[in-house]
Amino acid sequence: MPLLVPSGIVLRPAFILALAASALTGQELPEGPGREEVIRLCSQCHELARSLSLRQDRDGWTTTISKMTAYGMKASPEQLQVIVEYLAKHYPAEEVPRININTARQIELEAGLSLRRSEAAAVIAWREKHGPIKSLEELKRVPGIDAAKIEAKKHRITFN
Repeated sequence: MPLLVPSGIVLRPAFILALAASALTGQELPEGPGREEVIRLCSQCHELARSLSLRQDRDGWTTTISKMTAYGMKASPEQLQVIVEYLAKHYPAEEVPRININTARQIELEAGLSLRRSEAAAVIAWREKHGPIKSLEELKRVPGIDAAKIEAKKHRITFN
């Protein structure tokens, strides 16, 4: 829910969290294995708040840490693993909402499932003509749909 501040500016929750995170110092990080490594290694090039604002899953943090080592961050494989575990536990990704194939608007199908405009239109036309889509296999059979794209996004799809 947006927060209305006296000046009339509307602040969204993500922005409020970013503002709160911008004040982070090493002392404010949650205790746990990896905390000291995060403070020491991540703050060499970034403010801690910037480093932690990403909110990613384990794979995302692994990719980010790999990029940082490619940019010159020096750490042992053990240190890197403990950093990833710490970040994944204390700064996880926000859950991405699932897309209901049978009620989603065209723009939701396009944005949420990376469908082309024509693919999203084909899904809507199919469900208008044949009724609700009941399964992933039925969705993949909609003419004009890239089945590989649907398979890649199946974790984001619901039918009820």
